[in-house]
Amino acid sequence: MDTTKKDLSYFTLRLKELVYASFPEKVHDQKFIKERSSWAAEAYECAFRSGNSPQQCDYIAEYILFKGLHFSKFGTVFQVVCSEFDTLMADEELRPFALTMFPICEPIFAGYELTADFASDPEFGLLYTELAETIALWIEENGLQ
Repeated sequence: MDTTKKDLSYFTLRLKELVYASFPEKVHDQKFIKERSSWAAEAYECAFRSGNSPQQCDYIAEYILFKGLHFSKFGTVFQVVCSEFDTLMADEELRPFALTMFPICEPIFAGYELTADFASDPEFGLLYTELAETIALWIEENGLQ
């Protein structure tokens, strides 16, 4: 069924784009990407066969495709780097630096309950400050290269 293959590749591409941008820790998890994409394509096809509108089919498939991928730890570290340390490096160095800082900052997230809407929670400000302080300390101890 050619349309299934197109649907699968469409969902695979969508998921890979999100994972690359916001969840780099999952970039090499091919099993995760393959399973999620397959489930989303299958859900879309089943929803369509059941008479749902294309918009409703998209909603169902995207719910499955992006489940649990609403708050990005890396995205938050990247936001802090871009907002607080952008004057220390060129724009093209911001993402690579955030990728370097991500494993250093990741343990900080354990102290917070990360829900899909955590970015609008008052505790987000505390997390942001803690991340900025950790990155500033790292820069002070290691310098920028």
